[in-house]
Amino acid sequence: MINLSKRSYQKEILDGDDIPFADIQQNMKELDTINSLLGGHQITLAGLKNIIGKYKGPLTVCEIGCGGGDNLRAIEKYGKANNIDINFTGIDIKKECIAYAQQRNPNMKVEWITRDYRAVDFTANKPDIIFSSLFCHHFTELQLQEMLQWMQRNSRIGFFINDLQRHPLAYYSIKLLTQLFSRSYLVKNDAPLSVARGFTKAEWQNILQQANIIPARIEWKWAFRYLLTYRHDG
Repeated sequence: MINLSKRSYQKEILDGDDIPFADIQQNMKELDTINSLLGGHQITLAGLKNIIGKYKGPLTVCEIGCGGGDNLRAIEKYGKANNIDINFTGIDIKKECIAYAQQRNPNMKVEWITRDYRAVDFTANKPDIIFSSLFCHHFTELQLQEMLQWMQRNSRIGFFINDLQRHPLAYYSIKLLTQLFSRSYLVKNDAPLSVARGFTKAEWQNILQQANIIPARIEWKWAFRYLLTYRHDG
């Protein structure tokens, strides 16, 4: 039995270098399926709705750690269904992820940036909303404080985060599901490890306090996710 009372700092395979493009493609494809089936995209849309409210004007939305762009595609679909004009920016440090995102989303109004998000400065032209999904658990608590401050500094309306809750049921459930159904060694290894690297609500509250991101809203979402939302107007 794994001890989940404390967060794991074991590195995921995906955080390494020189992973074959075909393996990253399979990983991204399966993550999209997991997000669709377990409600991850719905949580992303809930974060968007929390920030924009009834606003129907044009929007600029940026995702850091965008991977294959499946979250942006879910938001694009929502925008079209609700007559909201949205322009996107997707940032990922891995050129393989950006290449896959471009391949999967050839008709989106999106600027793809292959760079560490920390090297991107939107001061002159801030996106309305910045968000991340299944990205924060890759970082240390101090790095997360800096990330939150970057998102606050570079967004015009606000930002949100969709990420994993560290919980035994979440860990063993995703471990079993990926062993049974996944064809990706990355997913089989990294999916349960991602949960072990996730956060409790109390840990998120401490990170937000240390980063001086107040007030911010933290909501628990099925299946074992936390949605953090911050608006500049409170």
